[in-house]
Amino acid sequence: MVAIVNQKGGVGKSTTAINLATYLAGLGEKVLVLDIDPQGNATSGLGVSSTDNGCMYDVLLDGKPLEKVAVETEVEGLRVAPATINLVGAEVELVSTLAREFKLKRALEKLPSGVFDRVLIDCPPSLDLLTLNALTAADEVLIPIQCEYYALEGLTQLMRSIRMVREELNQALKIGGVLLTMFDTRTNLSHQVVGEVRSFFGDQVFHTVIPRNVRLSEAPSFGVPVALYAPKSSGAQAYAAVAEEVLARG
Repeated sequence: MVAIVNQKGGVGKSTTAINLATYLAGLGEKVLVLDIDPQGNATSGLGVSSTDNGCMYDVLLDGKPLEKVAVETEVEGLRVAPATINLVGAEVELVSTLAREFKLKRALEKLPSGVFDRVLIDCPPSLDLLTLNALTAADEVLIPIQCEYYALEGLTQLMRSIRMVREELNQALKIGGVLLTMFDTRTNLSHQVVGEVRSFFGDQVFHTVIPRNVRLSEAPSFGVPVALYAPKSSGAQAYAAVAEEVLARG
């Protein structure tokens, strides 16, 4: 289970969840995307609008089984447990709930064995109780970092939160990878950020860098991953390469 986390917004968390999941499914894995961001970008980006079967709010607050909520997407082997605006209230309601940090972990533990090979959790752009649930449930953290000014701002707080979760809630949690996104080859700043991030995180940084790409930005408005919208685009090829790296890392 991989939590895709960064408390900064607009760094490519949902884009990464959608497209990494798509290419992993294309490589033969059975993948589940959990959308716990109230904005629901991963949900809409995978073409899911109907929530007749419930959403992640029902899983976290009412104990509804994940397999009952997860819906099929246009990508074979890829399902998504959708988010709705109801998740906005989940943060407040979880505060007074017993074992509030473990709600998602317990839901994942009840999944029948072998249904999914990999679970990707798309987190909100904050270090709230929803993100804390993801960190408590996950085996690994994937951190997207945009190649822009202030890219490293807030990372100290994120790393501190990860350490606290390790100490108190999930000793097995590790950083599975750092993904550089929105790279612009024309600017010195992008190259500088790449150097800083690689210096800070070392081998934890993926070799593949996601470029700033119009097709990546357009695909969600059509409700499909870039692999279906523009498979030959540079953004599509980059996420295909990231999926290969993920499999190579195990």
